[in-house]
Amino acid sequence: MSSTGVPTEVVVVGIGADGFAGLSPAPRALVLDAAVLWGGSRHLSLVPSVPGQERVPWPSPLASGLPSLLSEYAGRAVVALASGDPLVSGIASTLLDLGATVRVVPAVSSVSLARARMRWSAESCEVVSLVGRPIKRLVLALAPGRRILVLSSDASTPADVASLVTSSGFGDSRLTVLGDLGAASESSVSGVASSWASESPALNVIALEVVGNGLASWAPGLPDDAFENDGQLTKRDLRASALARLMPAPGQLLWDVGAGAGSVGIEWMRAHPTCRTIAIESDPDRAERIGRNASALGVPDLVVVEGRAPSALEGLEAPDAIFIGGGATREGVLDTCLAALRPGGRLVVHGVTLETETLLAQAYADHGGELTRVGVETAAPVGTFTGWTPMRTVTQWAWSKG
Repeated sequence: MSSTGVPTEVVVVGIGADGFAGLSPAPRALVLDAAVLWGGSRHLSLVPSVPGQERVPWPSPLASGLPSLLSEYAGRAVVALASGDPLVSGIASTLLDLGATVRVVPAVSSVSLARARMRWSAESCEVVSLVGRPIKRLVLALAPGRRILVLSSDASTPADVASLVTSSGFGDSRLTVLGDLGAASESSVSGVASSWASESPALNVIALEVVGNGLASWAPGLPDDAFENDGQLTKRDLRASALARLMPAPGQLLWDVGAGAGSVGIEWMRAHPTCRTIAIESDPDRAERIGRNASALGVPDLVVVEGRAPSALEGLEAPDAIFIGGGATREGVLDTCLAALRPGGRLVVHGVTLETETLLAQAYADHGGELTRVGVETAAPVGTFTGWTPMRTVTQWAWSKG
Protein backbone atom coordinates (compact mmCIF):
# COMPACT_ATOMS: atom_id res chain seq x y z
CA MET A 1 0.00 0.00 0.00
CA SER A 2 1.30 3.44 -0.95
CA SER A 3 1.75 5.80 1.98
CA THR A 4 0.03 8.54 -0.02
CA GLY A 5 -3.05 6.46 -0.90
CA VAL A 6 -2.47 6.76 -4.65
CA PRO A 7 -0.92 4.50 -7.30
CA THR A 8 2.87 4.46 -7.44
CA GLU A 9 2.57 5.97 -10.91
CA VAL A 10 -0.12 6.63 -13.48
CA VAL A 11 1.21 6.64 -17.03
CA VAL A 12 -1.29 8.60 -19.11
CA VAL A 13 -1.10 7.74 -22.79
CA GLY A 14 -2.72 10.06 -25.30
CA ILE A 15 -4.65 8.60 -28.22
CA GLY A 16 -5.58 10.59 -31.30
CA ALA A 17 -8.79 10.33 -33.30
CA ASP A 18 -7.04 7.72 -35.44
CA GLY A 19 -7.27 5.35 -32.48
CA PHE A 20 -4.94 2.67 -31.17
CA ALA A 21 -3.52 2.02 -34.64
CA GLY A 22 -2.17 5.55 -34.70
CA LEU A 23 0.08 5.01 -31.68
CA SER A 24 3.80 4.63 -32.22
CA PRO A 25 5.46 1.39 -30.95
CA ALA A 26 6.57 2.69 -27.52
CA PRO A 27 3.18 3.95 -26.23
CA ARG A 28 1.47 0.97 -27.85
CA ALA A 29 3.67 -1.36 -25.81
CA LEU A 30 2.92 0.59 -22.62
CA VAL A 31 -0.81 0.04 -23.17
CA LEU A 32 -0.59 -3.63 -24.10
CA ASP A 33 1.81 -4.51 -21.26
CA ALA A 34 -0.21 -2.74 -18.55
CA ALA A 35 -1.60 -4.89 -15.76
CA VAL A 36 -4.24 -2.22 -15.07
CA LEU A 37 -5.70 -0.01 -17.79
CA TRP A 38 -7.97 2.95 -17.04
CA GLY A 39 -9.91 4.95 -19.59
CA GLY A 40 -13.23 5.99 -21.03
CA SER A 41 -15.34 3.23 -22.55
CA ARG A 42 -14.61 4.52 -26.06
CA HIS A 43 -10.85 4.50 -25.55
CA LEU A 44 -10.85 1.08 -23.85
CA SER A 45 -12.81 -0.39 -26.76
CA LEU A 46 -10.08 0.72 -29.18
CA VAL A 47 -7.43 -1.46 -27.52
CA PRO A 48 -7.08 -5.11 -28.61
CA SER A 49 -7.98 -7.70 -25.98
CA VAL A 50 -5.10 -8.60 -23.64
CA PRO A 51 -5.50 -11.77 -21.51
CA GLY A 52 -5.38 -10.99 -17.78
CA GLN A 53 -5.38 -7.22 -18.22
CA GLU A 54 -7.71 -5.43 -15.78
CA ARG A 55 -9.66 -2.70 -17.55
CA VAL A 56 -11.40 -0.05 -15.48
CA PRO A 57 -13.65 2.64 -16.99
CA TRP A 58 -13.53 6.11 -15.48
CA PRO A 59 -16.06 6.56 -12.65
CA SER A 60 -19.15 8.64 -13.21
CA PRO A 61 -19.30 11.34 -12.07
CA LEU A 62 -15.57 11.64 -12.62
CA ALA A 63 -14.68 14.39 -10.13
CA SER A 64 -16.22 12.70 -7.10
CA GLY A 65 -15.25 9.17 -8.12
CA LEU A 66 -11.56 9.66 -8.90
CA PRO A 67 -10.29 9.91 -5.29
CA SER A 68 -11.82 6.50 -4.47
CA LEU A 69 -10.34 4.99 -7.64
CA LEU A 70 -6.89 6.30 -6.75
CA SER A 71 -7.21 4.89 -3.25
CA GLU A 72 -8.37 1.50 -4.53
CA TYR A 73 -5.26 1.11 -6.68
CA ALA A 74 -2.82 2.59 -4.16
CA GLY A 75 0.68 1.17 -4.52
CA ARG A 76 0.09 -0.28 -8.00
CA ALA A 77 1.30 0.91 -11.39
CA VAL A 78 -1.49 1.98 -13.73
CA VAL A 79 -1.74 3.02 -17.37
CA ALA A 80 -4.56 5.40 -18.33
CA LEU A 81 -5.88 6.37 -21.76
CA ALA A 82 -6.76 9.93 -22.72
CA SER A 83 -7.51 12.01 -25.79
CA GLY A 84 -4.64 13.74 -27.57
CA ASP A 85 -2.45 15.64 -25.13
CA PRO A 86 -3.68 14.64 -21.63
CA LEU A 87 -2.44 17.97 -20.23
CA VAL A 88 -4.64 20.04 -22.55
CA SER A 89 -7.90 20.19 -20.63
CA GLY A 90 -7.33 16.51 -19.92
CA ILE A 91 -7.32 13.81 -17.27
CA ALA A 92 -3.60 14.16 -16.51
CA SER A 93 -4.21 17.65 -15.10
CA THR A 94 -6.98 16.31 -12.87
CA LEU A 95 -4.84 13.45 -11.59
CA LEU A 96 -1.98 15.82 -10.79
CA ASP A 97 -4.35 18.06 -8.84
CA LEU A 98 -5.31 15.02 -6.76
CA GLY A 99 -1.69 14.33 -5.85
CA ALA A 100 -1.02 11.38 -8.16
CA THR A 101 2.42 10.74 -9.60
CA VAL A 102 1.82 11.10 -13.31
CA ARG A 103 3.92 10.43 -16.39
CA VAL A 104 2.44 11.73 -19.63
CA VAL A 105 2.94 10.23 -23.08
CA PRO A 106 1.05 12.68 -25.30
CA ALA A 107 -0.32 12.33 -28.79
CA VAL A 108 -0.68 15.38 -30.99
CA SER A 109 -3.29 17.53 -29.29
CA SER A 110 -6.52 18.62 -30.92
CA VAL A 111 -5.32 22.19 -30.37
CA SER A 112 -2.18 21.58 -32.46
CA LEU A 113 -4.19 19.87 -35.17
CA ALA A 114 -6.76 22.68 -35.23
CA ARG A 115 -4.06 25.33 -35.51
CA ALA A 116 -2.49 23.39 -38.37
CA ARG A 117 -5.79 23.12 -40.24
CA MET A 118 -6.55 26.83 -39.74
CA ARG A 119 -2.91 27.86 -40.34
CA TRP A 120 -2.99 29.87 -37.11
CA SER A 121 0.20 30.35 -35.13
CA ALA A 122 0.14 29.61 -31.40
CA GLU A 123 0.80 33.30 -30.74
CA SER A 124 -2.18 34.46 -32.79
CA CYS A 125 -4.95 32.59 -31.00
CA GLU A 126 -6.36 31.80 -27.56
CA VAL A 127 -7.64 28.45 -26.32
CA VAL A 128 -10.84 28.28 -24.26
CA SER A 129 -11.98 24.94 -22.91
CA LEU A 130 -15.69 24.32 -22.45
CA VAL A 131 -15.16 20.67 -21.52
CA GLY A 132 -17.14 20.30 -18.32
CA ARG A 133 -17.15 24.08 -17.85
CA PRO A 134 -19.84 26.78 -18.16
CA ILE A 135 -20.16 28.10 -21.70
CA LYS A 136 -20.32 31.68 -20.34
CA ARG A 137 -16.56 31.46 -19.73
CA LEU A 138 -16.21 32.19 -23.43
CA VAL A 139 -17.67 35.71 -23.03
CA LEU A 140 -14.48 37.04 -21.45
CA ALA A 141 -12.42 36.05 -24.51
CA LEU A 142 -14.66 37.78 -27.05
CA ALA A 143 -13.19 40.87 -28.68
CA PRO A 144 -13.09 42.10 -32.29
CA GLY A 145 -10.31 40.53 -34.32
CA ARG A 146 -9.59 37.74 -31.82
CA ARG A 147 -8.97 34.16 -32.89
CA ILE A 148 -10.21 31.58 -30.39
CA LEU A 149 -9.99 27.79 -30.41
CA VAL A 150 -12.90 26.44 -28.38
CA LEU A 151 -12.62 22.90 -27.00
CA SER A 152 -16.15 21.49 -27.21
CA SER A 153 -17.97 19.29 -24.74
CA ASP A 154 -20.05 17.51 -27.37
CA ALA A 155 -21.99 17.88 -30.62
CA SER A 156 -24.25 20.57 -29.16
CA THR A 157 -21.43 22.97 -28.28
CA PRO A 158 -21.02 24.68 -31.71
CA ALA A 159 -24.69 25.71 -31.84
CA ASP A 160 -24.54 26.90 -28.23
CA VAL A 161 -21.38 28.89 -28.98
CA ALA A 162 -22.96 30.46 -32.07
CA SER A 163 -25.97 31.53 -30.00
CA LEU A 164 -23.82 32.96 -27.19
CA VAL A 165 -21.52 34.81 -29.58
CA THR A 166 -24.52 36.32 -31.37
CA SER A 167 -26.27 37.41 -28.16
CA SER A 168 -22.99 39.02 -27.01
CA GLY A 169 -22.93 41.35 -30.00
CA PHE A 170 -20.58 39.35 -32.24
CA GLY A 171 -23.08 37.69 -34.59
CA ASP A 172 -20.92 38.33 -37.66
CA SER A 173 -18.16 36.10 -36.27
CA ARG A 174 -17.06 33.12 -38.35
CA LEU A 175 -17.17 29.60 -36.93
CA THR A 176 -15.24 26.68 -38.37
CA VAL A 177 -16.12 23.37 -36.73
CA LEU A 178 -13.30 20.87 -37.10
CA GLY A 179 -14.59 17.35 -36.45
CA ASP A 180 -12.70 14.12 -35.66
CA LEU A 181 -9.31 15.78 -36.12
CA GLY A 182 -6.69 13.29 -37.23
CA ALA A 183 -9.16 10.56 -38.15
CA ALA A 184 -10.22 9.29 -41.56
CA SER A 185 -13.61 10.85 -40.89
CA GLU A 186 -12.15 14.33 -40.28
CA SER A 187 -14.49 17.14 -41.35
CA SER A 188 -14.63 20.92 -41.54
CA VAL A 189 -17.76 23.09 -41.71
CA SER A 190 -17.75 26.90 -41.66
CA GLY A 191 -20.43 29.52 -41.24
CA VAL A 192 -21.50 32.75 -39.56
CA ALA A 193 -22.59 32.70 -35.92
CA SER A 194 -25.88 34.53 -36.40
CA SER A 195 -27.10 32.06 -39.03
CA TRP A 196 -25.44 28.87 -37.77
CA ALA A 197 -27.57 25.79 -38.48
CA SER A 198 -25.08 22.99 -39.16
CA GLU A 199 -24.92 19.70 -37.29
CA SER A 200 -21.61 18.77 -35.68
CA PRO A 201 -19.83 15.52 -34.77
CA ALA A 202 -19.39 14.66 -31.10
CA LEU A 203 -15.63 15.23 -31.23
CA ASN A 204 -14.99 18.75 -32.44
CA VAL A 205 -12.96 21.88 -31.96
CA ILE A 206 -14.39 25.29 -32.91
CA ALA A 207 -12.17 27.85 -34.59
CA LEU A 208 -13.79 31.22 -33.90
CA GLU A 209 -12.86 34.45 -35.69
CA VAL A 210 -14.53 37.25 -33.74
CA VAL A 211 -16.28 40.10 -35.57
CA GLY A 212 -18.61 42.67 -34.01
CA ASN A 213 -18.99 45.42 -31.42
CA GLY A 214 -19.94 43.69 -28.19
CA LEU A 215 -18.59 44.51 -24.73
CA ALA A 216 -14.88 43.72 -24.94
CA SER A 217 -12.92 45.77 -22.40
CA TRP A 218 -10.63 44.22 -19.80
CA ALA A 219 -9.89 47.60 -18.20
CA PRO A 220 -11.51 48.27 -14.82
CA GLY A 221 -14.58 50.48 -14.86
CA LEU A 222 -17.17 48.85 -17.13
CA PRO A 223 -20.24 50.99 -17.85
CA ASP A 224 -22.71 50.90 -14.98
CA ASP A 225 -25.45 49.59 -17.25
CA ALA A 226 -23.39 46.45 -17.90
CA PHE A 227 -24.60 45.31 -14.45
CA GLU A 228 -28.15 44.45 -13.52
CA ASN A 229 -28.69 46.36 -10.26
CA ASP A 230 -31.20 47.89 -7.86
CA GLY A 231 -29.07 50.95 -7.16
CA GLN A 232 -26.65 49.11 -4.85
CA LEU A 233 -23.74 49.37 -7.27
CA THR A 234 -20.21 50.70 -6.96
CA LYS A 235 -20.23 53.18 -9.85
CA ARG A 236 -17.62 52.90 -12.59
CA ASP A 237 -15.25 55.72 -11.58
CA LEU A 238 -15.17 54.56 -7.96
CA ARG A 239 -14.93 50.94 -9.09
CA ALA A 240 -11.90 51.71 -11.23
CA SER A 241 -10.30 53.55 -8.31
CA ALA A 242 -10.92 50.64 -5.94
CA LEU A 243 -9.58 48.03 -8.37
CA ALA A 244 -6.45 50.09 -9.00
CA ARG A 245 -5.70 49.78 -5.27
CA LEU A 246 -6.86 46.17 -4.92
CA MET A 247 -4.37 45.25 -7.69
CA PRO A 248 -5.75 41.98 -9.17
CA ALA A 249 -3.02 39.42 -9.84
CA PRO A 250 -3.19 35.94 -11.44
CA GLY A 251 -4.48 33.23 -9.14
CA GLN A 252 -5.41 35.57 -6.29
CA LEU A 253 -8.65 35.58 -4.30
CA LEU A 254 -10.86 38.59 -3.47
CA TRP A 255 -13.55 38.85 -0.84
CA ASP A 256 -16.23 41.29 -2.04
CA VAL A 257 -17.99 42.07 1.25
CA GLY A 258 -21.44 43.65 1.01
CA ALA A 259 -21.23 42.95 -2.70
CA GLY A 260 -24.49 44.58 -3.87
CA ALA A 261 -24.52 43.92 -7.63
CA GLY A 262 -21.11 42.20 -7.45
CA SER A 263 -19.42 44.69 -9.77
CA VAL A 264 -16.04 44.90 -8.00
CA GLY A 265 -15.70 41.13 -7.60
CA ILE A 266 -16.75 40.56 -11.21
CA GLU A 267 -14.21 43.03 -12.57
CA TRP A 268 -11.53 41.50 -10.33
CA MET A 269 -12.14 38.14 -12.06
CA ARG A 270 -12.22 39.72 -15.52
CA ALA A 271 -8.67 40.99 -14.93
CA HIS A 272 -7.24 37.47 -15.44
CA PRO A 273 -8.82 34.03 -16.05
CA THR A 274 -7.29 32.64 -12.83
CA CYS A 275 -8.49 35.44 -10.52
CA ARG A 276 -11.18 34.28 -8.07
CA THR A 277 -13.88 36.05 -6.07
CA ILE A 278 -16.09 35.18 -3.14
CA ALA A 279 -18.95 37.68 -2.99
CA ILE A 280 -20.67 38.01 0.39
CA GLU A 281 -24.18 39.48 0.27
CA SER A 282 -26.97 39.24 2.88
CA ASP A 283 -29.91 40.14 0.63
CA PRO A 284 -31.14 37.01 -1.21
CA ASP A 285 -32.38 38.93 -4.27
CA ARG A 286 -29.05 40.69 -4.63
CA ALA A 287 -27.18 37.43 -4.11
CA GLU A 288 -29.06 35.90 -7.04
CA ARG A 289 -28.45 39.03 -9.10
CA ILE A 290 -24.68 38.78 -8.50
CA GLY A 291 -24.72 35.29 -10.01
CA ARG A 292 -26.58 36.53 -13.08
CA ASN A 293 -24.19 39.44 -13.55
CA ALA A 294 -21.15 37.22 -13.17
CA SER A 295 -22.44 34.77 -15.75
CA ALA A 296 -23.42 37.50 -18.22
CA LEU A 297 -19.97 39.11 -17.98
CA GLY A 298 -17.96 35.93 -18.51
CA VAL A 299 -17.01 34.91 -14.96
CA PRO A 300 -19.63 32.27 -14.04
CA ASP A 301 -17.26 30.63 -11.53
CA LEU A 302 -17.62 33.54 -9.08
CA VAL A 303 -18.77 32.16 -5.71
CA VAL A 304 -21.66 33.85 -3.91
CA VAL A 305 -22.07 33.42 -0.14
CA GLU A 306 -25.47 34.56 1.07
CA GLY A 307 -25.03 35.88 4.59
CA ARG A 308 -24.06 38.85 6.70
CA ALA A 309 -20.50 39.69 7.63
CA PRO A 310 -18.68 39.06 9.89
CA SER A 311 -20.32 35.70 10.63
CA ALA A 312 -20.57 34.82 6.92
CA LEU A 313 -16.79 35.15 6.62
CA GLU A 314 -16.07 32.28 9.00
CA GLY A 315 -14.38 29.32 7.35
CA LEU A 316 -13.74 31.04 4.01
CA GLU A 317 -10.38 30.67 2.30
CA ALA A 318 -8.01 33.46 3.34
CA PRO A 319 -8.09 36.23 0.72
CA ASP A 320 -5.35 38.15 -1.06
CA ALA A 321 -7.56 41.24 -1.24
CA ILE A 322 -10.79 42.47 0.30
CA PHE A 323 -13.26 45.11 -0.84
CA ILE A 324 -15.86 46.32 1.64
CA GLY A 325 -18.53 48.18 -0.25
CA GLY A 326 -21.14 48.08 2.48
CA GLY A 327 -21.47 47.20 6.14
CA ALA A 328 -18.06 48.40 7.32
CA THR A 329 -19.56 49.89 10.49
CA ARG A 330 -21.12 46.57 11.55
CA GLU A 331 -19.43 45.30 14.70
CA GLY A 332 -16.45 43.09 13.91
CA VAL A 333 -16.48 43.43 10.11
CA LEU A 334 -13.39 45.59 9.71
CA ASP A 335 -11.38 43.76 12.40
CA THR A 336 -12.26 40.37 10.90
CA CYS A 337 -11.18 41.50 7.45
CA LEU A 338 -7.92 42.99 8.71
CA ALA A 339 -7.07 39.72 10.45
CA ALA A 340 -8.13 37.49 7.53
CA LEU A 341 -5.92 39.07 4.86
CA ARG A 342 -2.87 37.12 3.76
CA PRO A 343 0.52 38.83 4.19
CA GLY A 344 0.89 41.37 1.41
CA GLY A 345 -2.88 41.52 0.99
CA ARG A 346 -4.78 44.67 0.07
CA LEU A 347 -7.91 46.11 1.66
CA VAL A 348 -10.14 48.83 0.21
CA VAL A 349 -13.16 50.18 2.07
CA HIS A 350 -15.73 52.66 0.74
CA GLY A 351 -18.00 54.78 2.89
CA VAL A 352 -20.61 57.46 2.18
CA THR A 353 -21.93 58.11 5.69
CA LEU A 354 -20.43 60.19 8.48
CA GLU A 355 -20.31 57.07 10.66
CA THR A 356 -18.28 55.13 8.11
CA GLU A 357 -16.06 58.13 7.43
CA THR A 358 -15.30 58.39 11.16
CA LEU A 359 -14.47 54.69 11.28
CA LEU A 360 -12.13 54.98 8.30
CA ALA A 361 -10.42 58.07 9.68
CA GLN A 362 -9.67 56.13 12.88
CA ALA A 363 -8.46 53.12 10.87
CA TYR A 364 -6.13 55.40 8.95
CA ALA A 365 -4.83 56.87 12.20
CA ASP A 366 -4.28 53.39 13.67
CA HIS A 367 -2.89 51.54 10.65
CA GLY A 368 -1.81 54.08 8.05
CA GLY A 369 -2.46 53.36 4.41
CA GLU A 370 -4.16 55.82 2.06
CA LEU A 371 -7.25 57.85 2.87
CA THR A 372 -8.97 59.55 -0.06
CA ARG A 373 -12.20 61.40 -0.67
CA VAL A 374 -13.52 60.88 -4.18
CA GLY A 375 -16.06 63.23 -5.69
CA VAL A 376 -17.48 62.68 -9.16
CA GLU A 377 -19.67 65.07 -11.13
CA THR A 378 -21.33 64.39 -14.48
CA ALA A 379 -22.77 66.79 -17.03
CA ALA A 380 -26.56 66.80 -17.22
CA PRO A 381 -29.33 69.13 -18.47
CA VAL A 382 -30.21 72.10 -16.25
CA GLY A 383 -33.29 73.55 -17.93
CA THR A 384 -32.15 74.51 -21.41
CA PHE A 385 -28.50 74.52 -20.33
CA THR A 386 -26.01 71.94 -19.12
CA GLY A 387 -24.60 71.77 -15.60
CA TRP A 388 -22.74 69.47 -13.28
CA THR A 389 -24.63 66.88 -11.22
CA PRO A 390 -22.58 65.61 -8.27
CA MET A 391 -22.66 62.04 -7.00
CA ARG A 392 -22.27 61.29 -3.29
CA THR A 393 -18.69 61.88 -2.21
CA VAL A 394 -17.07 58.60 -1.16
CA THR A 395 -14.38 58.18 1.47
CA GLN A 396 -11.96 55.47 0.45
CA TRP A 397 -9.45 53.81 2.76
CA ALA A 398 -6.80 51.58 1.13
CA TRP A 399 -4.34 49.56 3.19
CA SER A 400 -1.76 46.84 2.56
CA LYS A 401 -0.84 44.19 5.10
CA GLY A 402 2.88 43.92 5.75
